Amino acid sequence: MKTGFRFICLLIIIGIFISVIINLNIGFIKLNFSDFFISNSENSQIAQLRINRVLAMLLAGITIPTSGFLLQEYFQNPLAGPSVLGISSVASLSVAFYIFFSQDLVLPEFLQNSFLSISAIAGSFLLMLVLLAFSNKFQDKSFLIIFGFLVSALAGAIVSILQFYAENQSLKNYILWSFGANNQVSTNQILILSVIVIFGIFLSFKSIKPLIGNALGTAYAQSLGVNLNQLKYLVIIASSLFSASVTAFLGPILFIGIVVPHFCRMIYNPAKLWQQWILNMILGIFIMEFFCIISELTQFPLNVITSLFGIPVILMMIMKKK
Repeated sequence: MKTGFRFICLLIIIGIFISVIINLNIGFIKLNFSDFFISNSENSQIAQLRINRVLAMLLAGITIPTSGFLLQEYFQNPLAGPSVLGISSVASLSVAFYIFFSQDLVLPEFLQNSFLSISAIAGSFLLMLVLLAFSNKFQDKSFLIIFGFLVSALAGAIVSILQFYAENQSLKNYILWSFGANNQVSTNQILILSVIVIFGIFLSFKSIKPLIGNALGTAYAQSLGVNLNQLKYLVIIASSLFSASVTAFLGPILFIGIVVPHFCRMIYNPAKLWQQWILNMILGIFIMEFFCIISELTQFPLNVITSLFGIPVILMMIMKKK
């Protein structure tokens, strides 16, 4: 069984390595090997953009599936994903407020991108605090899903109102952001995103053991000494951090958080929860790198590609579950 798991991981890692090499070589300008190592070369800036693109997809591949994995295991629902708590929707709403109401401000481009990310993170963290405050009032954890659905619906309605009254340029800027701009992430943003991801991984690591007890039922988990309130906080904070950071820097990337954990269960079903988590991260990296290649070849936005891929898979999941 261990041998099978290692073999699957090895195949996926080889796929990641190949997709990264292809990613670094895709673009309008052909780069030499030296361009990636010599800072003063003619195409060094383009090489840095491609490296940032690869790193952004790597971090997104870790965060989005891990967020979906934690939520699905906590709620025991295979259709739970990073957007189930409304974090992504509120981040989008915060960005919409910033774009539509900052049009009269004259700011340098790098400051505009920074404030865009800050607004998304601030909105997500605000909702995270609200979720933590309200979670104690919900006796049944499924009420959190209902609460998140209502928040998402409300955020979507407000964004629609803002779009209705927005000027053409503001509306265009918001739509471009919502497509997922993975090719515009700077080195500083990659560093900030990496710090958030590392902290989120630490919280995820702390969640795995309690989640094993949670999978056996609430009463049994309590008899094993699992602190269910602490587990709830860990899952909410980790998922919120992952959703907020990716949405802030890359735009909303949909359906991957639901689909990747489902594929991992199909690939290696007898896996332990630790193995499932590792499998989710490496498969998530491979899928995001692969979708990035498709995005660069077709010039389709990343969010469009993930939606075209994710929606049929989720429909099949629903049909299979009847």
